[in-house]
Amino acid sequence: MNRPLALAAALLASAAPALANDPAPSSAEKTTVAAMRLADGSEVGTISLAQAEHGVVMRVDVRGLTAGKHGLHIHQTGACTPDFQAAGGHFNPADTEHGFHTAGGYHAGDLPNLDVADDGTARAEFFVPKVTIKGPASDALPHSLSDADGAAVIIHAATDDYRTMDSSGGRQACGVIFPKG
Repeated sequence: MNRPLALAAALLASAAPALANDPAPSSAEKTTVAAMRLADGSEVGTISLAQAEHGVVMRVDVRGLTAGKHGLHIHQTGACTPDFQAAGGHFNPADTEHGFHTAGGYHAGDLPNLDVADDGTARAEFFVPKVTIKGPASDALPHSLSDADGAAVIIHAATDDYRTMDSSGGRQACGVIFPKG
């Protein structure tokens, strides 16, 4: 099995216990939604984040994007401007290297590529381990997205090679998970 597939299988396997314990959070305190927008301000869908026992389950439901694989990352600042640079770099509280193919680990905000269909739509579900959507962080969930500067999620224009920071190209869509405080 190649490394990206093995990683995806491991992420899904690690999500199974969390999903079994909390398959559909009904409380607003366990779920938050990022409205995804293009640079012109048009809404292209949502990404919801639901707290589970061992991390966060992200559900992507977007449309109006270019077909193909796109890098998908949680970014460190909860702000989106027309060029989306206000979102800052990848969410990386442990100060690790970028990418699933690097020896130094990966950023907490590194996610698998999003596969957009020919009709411009994508629906996906990802598990993000060791992250909490509502602070404070704990030993089991050391990385909180609801810190003072918030967090955003970015869909990039190109495929992430899981090694190189700039491989996924420009920022195509952005959504604030938690606004900058």
